[in-house]
Amino acid sequence: MLKARRILLIIGGGIAAYKALDLIRRLRERGAAVTPVMTTAAAEFVTPLSAAALAGEAVHGALFDLTREAEMGHIQLSRVADLVVVAPGTADLMAKMAQGLANDLASTLLLATDTPVLVAPAMNVRMWQHAATQRNLTTLRGDGVRFVGPNDGDMACGEYGPGRMAEPLEIVAAAEAMLVGGPLSGRRVVVTSGPTHEPIDPVRYIANRSSGAQGTEIARALAALGAEVVFVTGPAQVPPPEAVEVVRVETAQQMRDAVLAALPVDAAVFAAAVADWRMAEAVTSKMKKAEGRLPVLQFAENPDILAEVSQLSRGRPRLVVGFAAETDNVEAHATAKRLRKGCDWIVANDVSPATGIMGGSENAVTLISGAGAEVWPRMGKRAVGDRLAQRIAETLAAV
Repeated sequence: MLKARRILLIIGGGIAAYKALDLIRRLRERGAAVTPVMTTAAAEFVTPLSAAALAGEAVHGALFDLTREAEMGHIQLSRVADLVVVAPGTADLMAKMAQGLANDLASTLLLATDTPVLVAPAMNVRMWQHAATQRNLTTLRGDGVRFVGPNDGDMACGEYGPGRMAEPLEIVAAAEAMLVGGPLSGRRVVVTSGPTHEPIDPVRYIANRSSGAQGTEIARALAALGAEVVFVTGPAQVPPPEAVEVVRVETAQQMRDAVLAALPVDAAVFAAAVADWRMAEAVTSKMKKAEGRLPVLQFAENPDILAEVSQLSRGRPRLVVGFAAETDNVEAHATAKRLRKGCDWIVANDVSPATGIMGGSENAVTLISGAGAEVWPRMGKRAVGDRLAQRIAETLAAV
C-alpha cells in the first residue's frame, strides 16, 4: 500500500516517542521509505541511533547542520516527501504549527512544506482539553492538517482520558488513506454512534439498546474511502474503527457539543441511538427504595442533534444523514421524520422484535431521500456501511 512512498516522520518530545520506533518499522514493512526528524526533546526519550537503525536513514535534528545543509537543505527536505507525519504531536509542536513559528528544524519543516501533514497528538489529558490546544486544533484543521487520535487511555503521569497517542497501526492506516487516496480524499465527515446514557442517579441511567456496530462500520467504510472521520461515540459495546478521530461521550448533551465542535464537515451521519429524555434535575445520591412508594421521575427533552445540524443557517454540512429505528410503518414514519428534521437522507431500520436487528449482526435498511424510498436487501452491517459510504462519496462528488 505504501510501496515507493516517502514519509517524513517528525518525532516530538513526549513519552509516546517510543511508539515512533514501532511506527517506523510498520511503515517500512509496507514499503515506505522513512526519513526521521527528531526534536531536541524527543532525543531525551528515544535515541537518534535507534530511529536511524530502524529507518535505515540518518536522523535529522539540527537546523544549522552545515554538512547536511550542503547535501539537502531543510526546504528541500520538507518537500521531497509524499507525506509528513508528526508522531507524537505534542502540545508545543501543535502550538508552533498553528502560530507559524519556526525556531527549530521540526517547526521549520512544517512551515516550509507543501506536502500533506498528518498529526498524531499525544499529551496530558488536561493539556489536550485546554482551550489553547483546542483553538490550535481548530486552526490546524482549517489549514488542512489531518489528525489521527488521540485515544483515551492511561497516561504516564497517572491520569486517564483523551491524550494517548494513536497506536502505530492506526497511524499507518490513516497514512494509507491519505496517500492511496479514494473518492472521499480531502473530505471531512462526522459520524455519531452507540447509545447515550442519561443518569438517573449515580448507579442508574436511561439508554437505548444499541451496540454501536452499525455506526462503527459506517465510520470504517468512510475512512477506507479516504475521508477524515470524526467518530463521536457513546458507551458502545464494539470498539471504534482504526484511522478515525475518536471522541467518547456519555450523554446526549455531550454528543451535541462534540458534533458542533467537529464542524465544519462535508457530511454528517447520525447513527447514534440518542436517548430522547434525561432527568430534569440531576440526582447526586442513589435513590433509595421506599416500601409501598414508587419514585416520581421528572424528565426533560434532550437536544435534537439531527434537527439542529440539519437546520443550521451557516456551516450546515452538504449532506446530513439521520437514522430512524422503527418497529412499524417504517417507510411512513421515516419519511415524516426526514421532513420534520430537515435532513437530506434517513436510513430507516426495521427493529421490530421479529427481525432480530437491534443488537444483531445484520440490518434491514430503507434509504429515504427526496427522491423517495429505496429498499435495500437485508445484509450484514459491514455491507451496509460500505454501501452507504459509497453513496455518500457519489453524492458529494456531484455537489
